Amino acid sequence: QVQLTESGGGSVQSGGSHILACEVSGYTVGGYCLGWFRQAPGKEREGVAVLDGNSMTTYADSVQGRFTMSLDKASKTLFLRMNRLEPDDTAVYYCAADPRKYWLARPFTLSEYNYWGKGTQVTVSS
Repeated sequence: QVQLTESGGGSVQSGGSHILACEVSGYTVGGYCLGWFRQAPGKEREGVAVLDGNSMTTYADSVQGRFTMSLDKASKTLFLRMNRLEPDDTAVYYCAADPRKYWLARPFTLSEYNYWGKGTQVTVSS
């Protein structure tokens, strides 16, 4: 069974950078959809970036060019490097995965993911 553990949350000033990590255990990494989602206060959870079985990454328009996701297969860790952070990036960030899904036409559809981490809070102050 896939277990996902996020870490690295914290507070950062607007314009700054931060890195989140998601450790994958109980399963191999790569070859299926794995990614980051976030939920801001009072808002619905939304997709941030998803890596599919073809090693292609899809980014949300709101983070394109600012966030970079990478997978370290040796440590089984998915990283999210966030640059030029804005107060609107304040949210709980979740890692999600589903080994049954090699590729998704709509990779940010929440119901497609069977495994979720508990989340880590990122707060961006202006």
